[in-house]
Amino acid sequence: MTQATNFPSATARFALPMLFAGQAQKEFFVKEAHALTDILLHACVEGEGSLPPTEPGEGECWIVGPGAGGAWSGHDGALAGYQGGNWLFIKPKTGMQVVDRAASQTLFFAKGWQRISAVPPASGGHTVDAEARSTLAKLIEALELAKLLPPSAGNI
Repeated sequence: MTQATNFPSATARFALPMLFAGQAQKEFFVKEAHALTDILLHACVEGEGSLPPTEPGEGECWIVGPGAGGAWSGHDGALAGYQGGNWLFIKPKTGMQVVDRAASQTLFFAKGWQRISAVPPASGGHTVDAEARSTLAKLIEALELAKLLPPSAGNI
């Protein structure tokens, strides 16, 4: 039977085990942390900015905007995570996805962070087809729920 493991210290975001001085079997803790990271890896950011927040919360993550300054200077486009009172920077890779909480949208990285624009409601046209508009509205709603599109201002 497996015995429960208690960690005296853990990371803020995913409670991954941390190493401590004089710890025995460090490889066990490192391997467990890597395994948990592999399972839990899902990037979520508070938003995007060019300056770090004045009082970031432990575990907060942000996209560093263009022309970054302060502690973020020189890290344009990177993910900035606040851990242990310091900013850690991760250079994004092509195909990476993050959920932007402020925009309520999933962003994709491909030569920069890509945001899909909101779809405007249908208007005009020679023939108004209520069934087609209803179907389009449902498709847009599904894309919004999947966070592939930002929330729209109106319905079709």
